[in-house]
Amino acid sequence: MSSPPSGAAQSAPIDIRRVRHLFAAPERIAESDFLRREVAARMHERLALVKIRPGAILDLGCGEGADLAALQQAYADARIVGLDAAAAMLETARMRQQSARSSMKSLMSKWLPAAIAGAPARSELVCGDFAQLPFASNAADLIWSNLALHWHPQPDRVFAEWRRVLRVDGLLMFSCFGPDTFKELRTAFAAVDPAPHALPFVDMHDFGDMLVNAGFSTPVMDMETITVTYESAAKLFADVRAWGGNPLANRRRGLLGRNSQRRLIEAVDGMRRPDGRLPLTFEVVYGHAFRPAPRTTSSGEAVVRFEPRRK
Repeated sequence: MSSPPSGAAQSAPIDIRRVRHLFAAPERIAESDFLRREVAARMHERLALVKIRPGAILDLGCGEGADLAALQQAYADARIVGLDAAAAMLETARMRQQSARSSMKSLMSKWLPAAIAGAPARSELVCGDFAQLPFASNAADLIWSNLALHWHPQPDRVFAEWRRVLRVDGLLMFSCFGPDTFKELRTAFAAVDPAPHALPFVDMHDFGDMLVNAGFSTPVMDMETITVTYESAAKLFADVRAWGGNPLANRRRGLLGRNSQRRLIEAVDGMRRPDGRLPLTFEVVYGHAFRPAPRTTSSGEAVVRFEPRRK
């Protein structure tokens, strides 16, 4: 993995190639989708409060495409493009779209034959990198990104690129994990091994600063904690792996020894709540911001807006 430019803000030393490898098996990720759907629903509640009519929407980090259908339902006339860095996830999204469209055609041909031509078109799918989007400047009215930003090592570059492809007054809406995510796991591993086993994640205030520095206006950040509980440590670890595992470049390369694994399970079991279940914390950060009108021209001249006084 190439070194980031000097002065670039990093969330962690994340190995992008490792991230793509970890997400190359959609069936491995499927067990974690319950929380993505819950967070997506909460994002839609926030989005409903913003009065916009986007003509073009980008779903960045679309994964298996579950959010694409909801966005199309909310904005039926919009052109929607889903982008993800994992080709296997996009292939799953493509197959799901084809299956849904086939089912819809069958239903419409049975009950409304004349309406087949008006069936909604499937969303476009593109494989690409957050920080090097294959889209023209000013291409989108809305950027949506659900629980994906924390997988990139340089969110400041990502925000700058997202601002580039947004049109003036376009809206960015995203969610990601904050620092308290997996805190139980981090504590348990610290008792047996000094190597990092979970991402540190970025504080929401730092994300707010990055948005301002990237040129977004009036960013709004908020956070909530969601706790998922488990009957066994094995199921807890399985879900953590389903979330993507450990993509850190400085991660331990070998497996823990048998004694260390035993101590790790003991440390996790020691966190059981009074009801006997094991907690796993997710700090979910939500953010939205607009791309403002430019204050200077491309040549550096100031833009002065004159509005006649109303009589």
